[in-house]
Amino acid sequence: MPENTCEWPTRDPLMIRYHDEEWGVPLHDDQKIFEYLVLDAFQAGLSWKTILHKRENFRKALDNFDANRISEYGEQDFTRLMSDAGIVRNKAKILGTIQNAKCFLEVQREFGTFDRYIWQFTGGKTIFNRLNSLAAMPVSSAESEAMSKDLRLRGFKFVGSTICYAFMQAAGMVNDHLTGCQRYEELTRI
Repeated sequence: MPENTCEWPTRDPLMIRYHDEEWGVPLHDDQKIFEYLVLDAFQAGLSWKTILHKRENFRKALDNFDANRISEYGEQDFTRLMSDAGIVRNKAKILGTIQNAKCFLEVQREFGTFDRYIWQFTGGKTIFNRLNSLAAMPVSSAESEAMSKDLRLRGFKFVGSTICYAFMQAAGMVNDHLTGCQRYEELTRI
């Protein structure tokens, strides 16, 4: 790995590509936002590396993260997902994904886009933290607490403050690339 990058991707090519191309890039596409919400919920209690390596399997199993289709899943779909060894087979997380799809669509109806709703928690702008080490990286913030509280009130599942903060990092609402990482400066210009 180059010296001017974050240390967390280690030497895993998929993690490096995710770090270099996706993590921290401001995201405004509702379908992609929903994908990140789903994947971050499945990450709870697991490593991001595990989820990232199952991402394509999740994409196939969950109709390319189509919230409209997932919101209509019934018992047959639930059984199919519970027997799919390519994804994380956790009953609560699968049921939570179906519930979250329904809630996601409700928020879209209310705000016009989920993007408009979710970015309100950072005032529509990326928060640039100036971190010099992985140890200094927070796991939550006042913004992730507010997001978590509001999402839970709207019926979402698996949206604790830590999960919301991970989502904010992934979706570019927070830039937590280390200041010595080439991506930190690159993302300040977006």
